[in-house]
Amino acid sequence: MPTPTKGTRLGGGAAHQRRMLSNLAVSLFEHGSIRTTETKAKRLRPVAERLITKAKRGDLAARRQVQAALPANSESQTIIHKLFTEIAPAMAERPGGYTRITKIGNRQGDNAPLAVIELVMEPYSPKQATVKEAEAATARAVKESEEAADDADEPQEEATDEDAADSADEEAQEAEESSEEK
Repeated sequence: MPTPTKGTRLGGGAAHQRRMLSNLAVSLFEHGSIRTTETKAKRLRPVAERLITKAKRGDLAARRQVQAALPANSESQTIIHKLFTEIAPAMAERPGGYTRITKIGNRQGDNAPLAVIELVMEPYSPKQATVKEAEAATARAVKESEEAADDADEPQEEATDEDAADSADEEAQEAEESSEEK
């Protein structure tokens, strides 16, 4: 059971908020997108996504849970049928994020912030993320190979007499240490 909302409710008590969100969910499933206040859209998103997830299961228990969450009238029955036969199969490959909220400005009368909440019906392709990662990896590889080629083109500094003397001193110290160990 989700934790109750702290603070003020949408328009009154908990029962009123639950009924309002279920009516908004029915409208969302019926029309595909609805225009409402930002607060209502943000509160509607988890409710709608939970119902879609249950509809993706497609069994009788899931259908009864969705039916219990939505208002009991004939309009809801047609929406439940649409949810299980059209919306859920369209979202079958999508792992989550079934809705999108877009802010559209303020309402003229009371300056309330408005938003459009809509179902994301574009086909989901898990390959898109993989393709982006592969393109980024090839871009990095090309950049690294160009840097390596630039480093190879630069002339190497010749060893100076001081470098030779330092390396000879280091070799002598290593030889002494190895002889002491024996």
